[in-house]
Amino acid sequence: MSLFQKAAFYTTVAHLRDLPPESRREVAFAGRSNAGKSSAINVLANQTRLAFVSKTPGRTQNLNYFSLGDDRFFVDLPGYGYAKAPKDIRAQWEGLLAPYLIYRNPLVGLVLIMDSRRPLTDLDQRMIGWFSQTGKPIHILLTKADKLTRRERAETMTKVNAAFMEMKIGASVQFFSSLKREGIAEAEEKLCEWLEIANEPRAATASENSGKLEKTPTPRVARQKNRSAKGWSARAK
Repeated sequence: MSLFQKAAFYTTVAHLRDLPPESRREVAFAGRSNAGKSSAINVLANQTRLAFVSKTPGRTQNLNYFSLGDDRFFVDLPGYGYAKAPKDIRAQWEGLLAPYLIYRNPLVGLVLIMDSRRPLTDLDQRMIGWFSQTGKPIHILLTKADKLTRRERAETMTKVNAAFMEMKIGASVQFFSSLKREGIAEAEEKLCEWLEIANEPRAATASENSGKLEKTPTPRVARQKNRSAKGWSARAK
């Protein structure tokens, strides 16, 4: 069972004044449109329609809050599909996103979604620049990792780490695949750390339990001793 199985839609925020005051800790998810942000949120919550997956870049223009319970939230930020959005919409995004990322006190970390085949676009770097001013942690999900060869993965990881070193920004980086459900445990560990949620071991699936039962050894029954026997010859053969 997913650690965030109970995640549920909470509210949509179009203006900073509408940010929920009851939030204690929240993690924001950001990324270029079509980088797999909504799919990543859905997989982490083990749900199919929690975050809306749109084929139209930049369709989501607000901050969408998903409650995890105990005043903790995932926040789905607008996908920055600037290239296909009108100027007034882009201005609205920046007027909402930049202040939110820089000044929102309950925000404890940013999960930045980047397509592993095209990481660190100009817009990715702009997002990193906004958030790095806070000194809060950044975790990178390099999505669609199933489409990379082992060599391409190594090259991509080297490139991304080198870029962060050059920018003098500390960030943790991992590969992630919503299709293959790769990287979920690593991402959960980071999110639980930020949100201060106990990261309990996953429950075994039915198939795992079945396999374990087949391998369980038969309990040994203690052999009753012959107390009347004496000497070496009395040992059971």
